[in-house]
Amino acid sequence: MSVTREEVRHIALLSRLDLSEAEIDRFTAQISQILDYAAKLNELDTANVEPTFHAVPLENVFREDVPGQPLPLADALGNSAATRGSFFEVPKVADGS
Repeated sequence: MSVTREEVRHIALLSRLDLSEAEIDRFTAQISQILDYAAKLNELDTANVEPTFHAVPLENVFREDVPGQPLPLADALGNSAATRGSFFEVPKVADGS
């Protein structure tokens, strides 16, 4: 499968890239080679291959969720740049509307 110079120009336009004529020539050849290589995957017989998301079995490992003692308020607020009472003080977030 090959791409044309016009397709590369279109891709560059969509990507907001200003390519030189030499770059368009080079990327036309490179993208065509990549697509040809990827097309070889269609030659494989995958009829008896079960679809997978990962190449190896994957399992999440979680520790038991055990409640503990809360962090003392003075320790929690100790490294804060600014506090107000028992709260962190942060700059106001502007309303974007």
